[in-house]
Amino acid sequence: MDTPPLVSERIDDAVEALRGRTVAVLTGAGISTDSGIPAYRGAGARTRANPMTIQMYLGDEAARRRYWVGGHLGWRAFTSTEPNRGHLALAHMERAGVVTGVVTQNVDGLHLGAGSARVVEIHGTMRRVVCLDCRQVFDRREVSGRIEELNPWITTPESVVLNPDGDVAPESTEGFVIPPCTVCGGMLKPDVVFFGEYVPRDRFRASESLLQASDALLVAGTSLAVNSGVRVIERARRRGIPIVLVNHEPTRADSWADAVVPGGTSEVLTELAERLAA
Repeated sequence: MDTPPLVSERIDDAVEALRGRTVAVLTGAGISTDSGIPAYRGAGARTRANPMTIQMYLGDEAARRRYWVGGHLGWRAFTSTEPNRGHLALAHMERAGVVTGVVTQNVDGLHLGAGSARVVEIHGTMRRVVCLDCRQVFDRREVSGRIEELNPWITTPESVVLNPDGDVAPESTEGFVIPPCTVCGGMLKPDVVFFGEYVPRDRFRASESLLQASDALLVAGTSLAVNSGVRVIERARRRGIPIVLVNHEPTRADSWADAVVPGGTSEVLTELAERLAA
């Protein structure tokens, strides 16, 4: 691997901080960019002027229709993505006993696809849909089938420009019918945390449990602009365990870290796996 000298030196620092320790991992959108899913921030990011908030979703039927049209069109492309070397490296380190598990801010399911066994999807997953009234949970594939039955005019474009949360910007939502819950007729919502929502307590407790079972924290592919990620790092900081950050861009926690590696997650995590889980 042709690694720039500065990055190589920082990787050495990361190996020194992590060697001989059990490592919890926190990941963000940056780890999935090499799989074709854009990040929210940094180089190549796709920023939205009006991201969907829970308030908009609940209170605006037109916004809800736009969300579901875009989500359906993006779903096919989103689910065709494959884990990249960064995901595979973390799964390898877990099998080797180095990594205890992954807390991810991503909803793409790629850590599970790579073979990671213990994954806390702190912001939820695009694989499930939940009824906001009766709390029944549905497989996204089932709901997608119902969308096509109710809206036979809808087609999946051959080329879809993805957003980080797995949808696209639809040209029109006129006439689109959102399927209701088949149990109670209530409002359905993908099982993901929207802007303005709180992370469910059970998910954050699971992330804390994973961190408690570890004696170092590796953070990869996130600028930590979202508070849920910062909360995980704050727990590690309070315990005084080593923190290693891997990200192209500066993060909110650089000053807290024992090592900061300014590089791509695929390359850096692959090298860490080679050196820590040989």
